[in-house]
Amino acid sequence: MKQVTSILIGAGLRGGYVYSQYALDHPNEFKIVAVAEPDPERREAFSKKHNIPQEMQFKSYKELLKREKIADCAMICTQDRMHYEPVVTALEKGYHVLCEKPMSPDKEEIIKMGEMAKRYDRILSVCHVLRYSPFFSKIKLLLEEKKIGQLITIQHIEEVGYWHHVHSFVRGNWRNEKESSPMILQKCCHDMDILLWLAESSCKKISSFGKLTYFSEENAPKGAPRYCMDGCSHRDECPFYAPRFYLEHSKAVEDGLVYAVTDNADSKHILDALKKGQYGRCVFYSDNTVVDHQTVEIEFENQVTASFLMTAFTNQCARRIRLMGTKGEIKGDMEAGIIEVTEFVSGTNEVIKLHTPTKGHSGSDMNMMKDFVRMVGEGKKGKTNADISVESHLMALAAEESRVNEAVVNFKQYTRPNAE
Repeated sequence: MKQVTSILIGAGLRGGYVYSQYALDHPNEFKIVAVAEPDPERREAFSKKHNIPQEMQFKSYKELLKREKIADCAMICTQDRMHYEPVVTALEKGYHVLCEKPMSPDKEEIIKMGEMAKRYDRILSVCHVLRYSPFFSKIKLLLEEKKIGQLITIQHIEEVGYWHHVHSFVRGNWRNEKESSPMILQKCCHDMDILLWLAESSCKKISSFGKLTYFSEENAPKGAPRYCMDGCSHRDECPFYAPRFYLEHSKAVEDGLVYAVTDNADSKHILDALKKGQYGRCVFYSDNTVVDHQTVEIEFENQVTASFLMTAFTNQCARRIRLMGTKGEIKGDMEAGIIEVTEFVSGTNEVIKLHTPTKGHSGSDMNMMKDFVRMVGEGKKGKTNADISVESHLMALAAEESRVNEAVVNFKQYTRPNAE
């Protein structure tokens, strides 16, 4: 396979540190030749790491995409509401596209991106990385082998983790729905995609319930300041005290979360950034609007039903699933890498232990990049495509409409309201 070349639009945590790592690990397969990033420090640091010359460094995607096509593909890793224009422009220019999820919080933009990929016959791959995990790949294989007969019911839970929720959805870039997207889309379009994939059927009806219950001003302890470092008297008993997390919590360093606070991750720079920065806010005095718990009930066209739960109030950041069929059941813990298969007739109970990397969505990130590079370089079909990503995104938006309007949503009517 020839070396695949790419441009990167958005050199933040996902684009600049995660997906682009594939180019450093596999230089003969993949090379990033240009970057567009408004933050000068990030742009310079990324360019140095990937040996990108000055003339291929841009402040904005518009400057980069004004040029004639200079690579095989484009990685679009901007914020949620900034995907549509660079994706469409890149497709028009002739690039295959890898787009960070979610595609967009706007239904019409999502549909149009899918249509544009078809019109120009381009790969549009959305970063639904869980399909590439050893865990869900194995579950998919077990279903295809009919280990539990006909699939009837799925129960799935995403434990966001109290620390992850506070970092990303109370203090972080995805805290405010109007600035980013609803929680069920931003965080859980992964899960809608997995449920769609495992059920092997289109959605028929969907309903949802959920609220922002805890992380709001009325729950602030008496006398709590607006910022953690302004002498908070509750810091010893508060699990969300910012300095403790960013200086002591292993996940802040291991998962690179501290780099959202400051590019210079020493204690002085961290503490300075927390004094009046968004990541130093009291969790009860932020401008967050997304829910902190939500449930979704789904009926698929093939009569499979699924129940999904997302909650911020867990210690671990984990996904657990249970699949019930006519001849048995499957239980699984993604982060532990354990799948348990029970057959009704024989009564056998098989425990499958997988090798599960601790980083990158349990190894999914690099597997996804490998698949995308192979699709571009060899023209082969991958594990997902734009049509599937469009449908799972619309499932998430339909769930949010149900939650807000307190009504069951007919999925066909939601996606094609003018169809007969």
